[in-house]
Amino acid sequence: MKNRHILPLAAIMLVIGIITFGVIFLIPWLPAQASVEAQRSDQLIWFMTIVSGAIFTVVTSFVVYAAWAFRAAPDDESDGPPLHGNTRLEIVWTAIPVILVAIIAGWSVIVVNRNGQAQKVQDVVHVKAWQYAWEFDYPSIGVSSGDLHVPVGTQVKVRINSFDVVHGFWVPQFRLQMDAVPGVTTSLLFTPNKVGTWSVICNELCGEGHSQMRARIIIQTPQDYAAWAAKAQATVQALKASSPSSTAAH
Repeated sequence: MKNRHILPLAAIMLVIGIITFGVIFLIPWLPAQASVEAQRSDQLIWFMTIVSGAIFTVVTSFVVYAAWAFRAAPDDESDGPPLHGNTRLEIVWTAIPVILVAIIAGWSVIVVNRNGQAQKVQDVVHVKAWQYAWEFDYPSIGVSSGDLHVPVGTQVKVRINSFDVVHGFWVPQFRLQMDAVPGVTTSLLFTPNKVGTWSVICNELCGEGHSQMRARIIIQTPQDYAAWAAKAQATVQALKASSPSSTAAH
């Protein structure tokens, strides 16, 4: 590249870079993090986003500059001078994507493995899915609920079953998803690290009421979770006393 091309190309690259990274960083693309797994996933997501933004900036800048600086005159129908490939440049632009793909693949394996590591202290919840509702059973305390209550700071293992069609258990704030498949028990691990109320969303098209298939996931302090569990158990006992067939607290 001749020196006369460097300054205008750099100016175009600066403008496109500012716009690109303004779009990346100034728009809140991701929901709030509410789990340890989300932190790990977001680090990988941001790495890929930043690298993609840099590549987009460089490629788009060359395209814009080439379209402006080397455009042909309206009456120019010539083929232009013959050009030969640059072996060194071709090796570089082949090696860089290979290296990036290897880094992303390795990083992804690490994130998936770390997110799937079971901890010694763990709550287990059975998730039941059907058109178009969720139900959550807590075997450790013997109650069921239409909302998913979990204590902050404790790893939770959900065992998921569907009783009709394929559904998807998805909490955007956790960056985790698992299918609920008829006849198969699937499972998912997550460790909530932020108190709050989020949504459990079905993200597999499951019928006319798919968009309404939501439930709340309520992340509580250990004290609030214990209080909720005690109240739910008391409700179950009261229901059993009044009607032996009633076994769930909602």
